[in-house]
Amino acid sequence: MTGASAVAPAPSAPQTLSRARINVIFGTVVLGMLMAALDSTIVSTALPTIVADLGGAGHMAWVVTAYLVAEAIATALAGKFGDLFGRKLIFQLSGLIFIVGSMIAGLSHGMTLLIAARAVQGLGAGGLMVTSMALIADVIPLRERGKYQGGLGAVFGVTTVIGPTLGGLFTDHLSWRWCFYVNVPIAIIMIVVAARTIPVVRTAIKPIVDYVGIALISIAVTCLILGLEWGGQEYAWGSPMIIGLFAASAVLTVLFVVVEFRAEEPMLPMHLFRSNVFTVCSILSFIVGFAMLGAMTYLPAFLQYVMGVSATASGVRTLPLVVGLFTTSIFSGTVVGRTGRYKIFPIVGTAIMAFGLFLMSTMDAATSVWMQSLFMLVLGLGIGLAMQVLTIAVQNSVPYTDLGTATSGVTFFRTIGSAFGTTVFGTLYSNQIGPNLGAALRETRVPPETAQNPELLRNLPAELARPIIDAYATSIDYVFRWVVPVALLGFVIAWFLKEVPLRDSARAEAKDVGEGFAVPDSGDRVQHVERAVAGVLRKLRDNAVPDPGILAAAGSSLSRDEAWALGQVRMYSRLRGTVTVADIAKTHWVPPELIEPVFAKSEREGMLRRDGDELTLTDKGIGEVDRVRTAWRSWVESQLDDWDCTDPKDRALLDRAMDNIATKLLDEADRPDALPARV
Repeated sequence: MTGASAVAPAPSAPQTLSRARINVIFGTVVLGMLMAALDSTIVSTALPTIVADLGGAGHMAWVVTAYLVAEAIATALAGKFGDLFGRKLIFQLSGLIFIVGSMIAGLSHGMTLLIAARAVQGLGAGGLMVTSMALIADVIPLRERGKYQGGLGAVFGVTTVIGPTLGGLFTDHLSWRWCFYVNVPIAIIMIVVAARTIPVVRTAIKPIVDYVGIALISIAVTCLILGLEWGGQEYAWGSPMIIGLFAASAVLTVLFVVVEFRAEEPMLPMHLFRSNVFTVCSILSFIVGFAMLGAMTYLPAFLQYVMGVSATASGVRTLPLVVGLFTTSIFSGTVVGRTGRYKIFPIVGTAIMAFGLFLMSTMDAATSVWMQSLFMLVLGLGIGLAMQVLTIAVQNSVPYTDLGTATSGVTFFRTIGSAFGTTVFGTLYSNQIGPNLGAALRETRVPPETAQNPELLRNLPAELARPIIDAYATSIDYVFRWVVPVALLGFVIAWFLKEVPLRDSARAEAKDVGEGFAVPDSGDRVQHVERAVAGVLRKLRDNAVPDPGILAAAGSSLSRDEAWALGQVRMYSRLRGTVTVADIAKTHWVPPELIEPVFAKSEREGMLRRDGDELTLTDKGIGEVDRVRTAWRSWVESQLDDWDCTDPKDRALLDRAMDNIATKLLDEADRPDALPARV
C-alpha cells in the first residue's frame, strides 16, 4: 500500500507521444506485469518436482510464501520510490532485481537458497506491478486510459490461467528451473525497451515514506508466518522459539498501530478502520486470498501424487477452478455496476467457497475427473463471487482523499492472506504427511526418494503405490477440511458488511475484472480522484449528463471557441512557460491557419497580447479564464458524490487532479469546438 503524499506530484512537462510509441510502452509494461504476476502461480505445478529434486518437503510452502511477503513489502515501497526517483527508474530497477532473483532461483541446489531467491523475485515483482499501473497513468492519454488499464488487469487475470499449465510444461519437457530462467531474456528486453521508450516524468513534490511503519508490519508478518511454518516441525508448538515468534509478532503489530497513528503519511491510516466497509472488506480479502492461493498451491500436489498425472496435466486439470473464478468475477462486477447492490455477493461467495473446500476434502484416488472438476469449479465460483466486489465496495465508501490508501490496503490484505493461506496449508500438510507417509513407507519398504518423486511413484507396482498414494490423499484432504471453518468465518463476517449506494465513479470501474484479480494499484490518491473526474468527462462526452452550460454559469461573455483558445494559452503558460499558435496547433494535429482566427479575435478584444509569436493573457483574459475555471470546477464537484467542497484538503486534491488532467490533455488531439469546458 503506497500512501499518498500530502500534495500529489504532477508531471514536470507533457510530452506528445506517437501512437506507435504508446503501444510499445504498453507492451513493455505488460511484459513487466506478466512476469511478476506469472511467478506467483507458475511454481505451483513444479513444486512436487522441486521437492523431489531439492528435498525439504516441509518447506514447500515457503517457495510461494517468500515471494508473496516480499511482494507485499515492495508494493508498499515502490510507489513512493517512484515518486522520489522517477517511475521509469524504479520500473527498470525492479526488473533488474527480478532478473537476479530468477537467476539465483534457477541455479539453486537447496531449498533454503531457492526460498531466498524467491524473496528477491518478490521484491522485484512488487515494484514491477505497482510501477506498471502508475506508468499507464503517466503516458496513456486520459480518454484511452480505461481501455489500457483494463487490458493490464486482464493480463493479470490470464496469468492465473496459464501459470500452472506453463509451469507444468517447463517441468515436464525442460526442467523446473526454466520456470525461472524464462524470465531473464524477457526482463532484459523489457529493461532495454523501457530505457529507449518510456519518458522520464519527474515529480514536483517529494513524498514522505513511512519507513518505520513498513518495517514493523513486514517483520511482524514474517515472525507470524515463521511461527506457523516452524511450529510442530522445526520446533514444538510450546517451545520458546515459537512462543517468542508469536509474541514478537504481536508486539510489533501493536507498535505498528502506534506508529501509524503518529506518522505524517502512514502506510495504512488507522482511521480507515472506523469504516465498517473497509474493515469488513479487508478481513474478507484476507480470507479470499487465504483460500484461493492456498488451494491453488496444493491442488497440483494432489493431482500429481494421488491421481498420477504429469505436471502439465495437473496445470490443465486446475482450469475449472480458474474458469469458475473468471465467470463469477465478471458476472458480479457487471451486476454491481448495473444495480449498485453488492452485499449479497460476498455472503453467497463465501458460502459456496466453504462448500467447495468441503467437497475437495472428500477427493481421493477413486474420485472421477469429472467430479474433481466439478468440485474445483464450485470453489472457483465462490472465490469469484466474493473477490470481485470487495474493492468496489471500499472505493465507494471512503473519502476521496483516502481512495489510494484504501484500495491498496485491500490489495495488501489479500496478498498477506495468500501468504498466510499458503503457510497454513503447508503447516497442516507437513504435520500430516510426515507420520502418514512414514507409516506407508514402513509398510511398503519404498525408498523416501521414490515416494517424494511423482514420476517414480507412478511407475511403482499398484500394491506398493497404493499406501503411499493414500497417505498423500489423506494429508491433502485434511488440509482442505480444516480450511472450511475459515471460509465459514468469512460467511459470518460478510453479513456485517454495510451496503452503501454506489458512487457513479465506482460504477464506472465496477466491470474491470482486473480489480478482482488483486492488481496492486497505485496508492496515489490523486490518481484515483483523477479517474473519478475522468469518469465525469466521459459522461459529458457521451451525453450521459446534460450540457452544464459552463459559460453561462460563469457569467462569461466568451464564445465557446474563445474560451477554448484562452484556456489553451493559460494551460500552456502554466506548464511550459511560453506558447505559440503553432505549438497549440501541433498538439491538436490541426493546421495553424485553422485556429489562428480564434486567437486573433481574442487579441482584438483585449484578452490576448502577442510578443512576436508568443501569446500571453492580459488581465482581462485572466479574469475571464478564472471565472470559467471556477464554474467548471463547481460543476465537477457537483458530479462527485460525497465530495466535501468545504474541506481544504479535498479542494487541494481536486485542484491537483484537474491540473494533472489538464497536463495530459495536451497530448490529446481534440477539436476546438469539442473542448468548451476544459479550461
